[in-house]
Amino acid sequence: MKLAHLILAHNKPEQLARLVAGLAHPDADFYIHIDAKTDIGPFEQLKKLANIYFIADRVAVYWGAFNIVQATINGFKEIVNSGKGYAYINLLSGADYPILPADTLHSFLNDNPGRAFMNALVAETHWLEALPRVQQYHLNNYRFPLKYKVQQLMNKVLPPRKMPDNMVLVGRSQWFTISIECLRYIINYWDNHPAFRRFMKFTWAPDEFVFQTILYNSPLRNNMVNDDLRLIDWSAGGVSPKILTMHDTEMIKTSGKYFARKFDTDKDAAVLRYIDEHLLKVKG
Repeated sequence: MKLAHLILAHNKPEQLARLVAGLAHPDADFYIHIDAKTDIGPFEQLKKLANIYFIADRVAVYWGAFNIVQATINGFKEIVNSGKGYAYINLLSGADYPILPADTLHSFLNDNPGRAFMNALVAETHWLEALPRVQQYHLNNYRFPLKYKVQQLMNKVLPPRKMPDNMVLVGRSQWFTISIECLRYIINYWDNHPAFRRFMKFTWAPDEFVFQTILYNSPLRNNMVNDDLRLIDWSAGGVSPKILTMHDTEMIKTSGKYFARKFDTDKDAAVLRYIDEHLLKVKG
């Protein structure tokens, strides 16, 4: 069972190299998108490693904006067009890390063909805070003076926006592990529905719901499993998850998940050493 990891990164090349090493497996390849705002030079060392491919069509990514969706789509298309016969694609950030051995992940996916492991909370019932993201106009993807004044005016004079084709909005986390069948459907829908693409350009943080929404409103809905296989700690509040440290090792060890985020080696590198030694069984 061949697996392609698509990693979206913008900093910390050493931590990214460590992530790749932790996921290494004979049936795993790595496709890396480096934010176009970032100097790719420090990341060139990764090309020395086996099975590493850099996404050629790089996108400048801004927080909460549509362009991270475009970066992800670009990566997905390069993976599909590679013709390498992947069964699953795993979407990660450079701040993620495996917390179970790669063999365990590959065996699990091999035993669960065709699935899409992704958060799929229905916004209208279980994720209410997401509704303004699509009902209002958001100009995060654009760069011009007074854009937030324009955004405020648009939302004052224009009626609330409605999802195209009465689609049900679902999502929560942008990170997921998805079968090639489900991914091909998403790409095909994306390419053939320009109105959907235009609608998403004026939403906030669409990376957290665009792919789930396409699949949930498709004939492949039953392939979805509402579990993204990731440990993410939101207990600190705010718009970003907590940075995991040595204080979180018990939670990490007992989570039963395959990945965890976020990690920052500048704040706590010891936790990754702990994971390597105790969970991944990597020899130091």
